[in-house]
Amino acid sequence: MKPITVLLAEDHSIVREGLRLLLQHEKDIKVIGEAGNGLQAVQMAASLSPSVIVMDIAMPQMNGIEATREILRANPEKKVLILSAHSDEAYVHAIMSLGASGYLMKHIAAQALPDSIRRAHQGGNCLSPVLARRSLQASKGRLARIALTQRELETLTLIAKGKPNKESASILKISIKTVEKHRQSLMNKLNIHDTAGLTRHAIRLGLVDISVDTTILD
Repeated sequence: MKPITVLLAEDHSIVREGLRLLLQHEKDIKVIGEAGNGLQAVQMAASLSPSVIVMDIAMPQMNGIEATREILRANPEKKVLILSAHSDEAYVHAIMSLGASGYLMKHIAAQALPDSIRRAHQGGNCLSPVLARRSLQASKGRLARIALTQRELETLTLIAKGKPNKESASILKISIKTVEKHRQSLMNKLNIHDTAGLTRHAIRLGLVDISVDTTILD
């Protein structure tokens, strides 16, 4: 039987080694590549074509949310499984909205990662139990009311990076008028009516690195 091929994207080499050692005992799973940052993950996902990409969120050069967006934009059929220390609903919502196959907490990796990789490969979705419960509760509460579309998340990311509407329109391949519409929708949904506030929200979601030029936050 052909093994499930896996790309590990994690900036801490010790964590990557631990994940590789964990998975090497699974006869039907094979690690074929390791990326130390989000940009490498995007490049290796394209060149190696792994069955499943295990992606950390907090990485240099390009964070896991941005990398996931780029990978799924190039190939929506790719399976991306997030492995993170963050349990905030905002992180979960942001990444699952992009089309990720699952979101697991790092502390349960030893128990849940192999089976989660198998489930993602088969087209299923998986969340850590505590996150699944929160997601169910949130569907009736706050997050349901402020759910952002993928285009809104992309627009929010570019706003936080300081991109003007014209440049954002060029990057997203949409009209300036549509960018303005998404920007207004963000402000209405989030009840945030200035660029600094939107930027802080993007940072909280992990859409941009914390090292973003903070002069726009003053």
